[in-house]
Amino acid sequence: MTTASDVSNPLKGLNDVVKAKGAPPVHLWNPPFCGDIDMRIAVDGLWYYMNSPIGRKPLMKLFASVLRLDDDGKYYLVTPVEKCGIRVDDAPFLAIRMRVEGSGREQILYFETNVDDEVALGAEHSLRVANEAGTGGLKPYVLIRRKLEALVSRALYYDLVTMGAVEGEWFGVWSSGVFFPMQKAAELG
Repeated sequence: MTTASDVSNPLKGLNDVVKAKGAPPVHLWNPPFCGDIDMRIAVDGLWYYMNSPIGRKPLMKLFASVLRLDDDGKYYLVTPVEKCGIRVDDAPFLAIRMRVEGSGREQILYFETNVDDEVALGAEHSLRVANEAGTGGLKPYVLIRRKLEALVSRALYYDLVTMGAVEGEWFGVWSSGVFFPMQKAAELG
């Protein structure tokens, strides 16, 4: 039975997510679209609700756990009972820490996000480098889960560059036995 308080709360399904253990299977859920809510993820990784920053990290992590990027190119918070649209200025996450195990072709690069996800760069968690509009610079992104990426912070990007190598025509980095091209070697300055 739907109550008046359920109708006024577009994220009522979060209660079920909080009670569940492990990562919610948001990719399997197909609830009705409830409209857009005034929530935004800024370029610096901060989350805002109604233009006020969400300062509680556990709350940000909860929202991040039910975030999904659909084929329409839009981001949604998804629970078993509703789907609400939100705005994302660039990438939903920010890679803020990196640790390295090994070296050269054998190294493994681990990235940690602002919402405490950690992934090993490799076949399942790839690196994508895009051109930055207006500057001609490069912006690297790490795939965190199901089409959701983390923008690699500028400081970590510089660390990546110092670990780079030239392979054929490309400059890039190795991780988990995979070479990730970042820029044509001929374009290096």
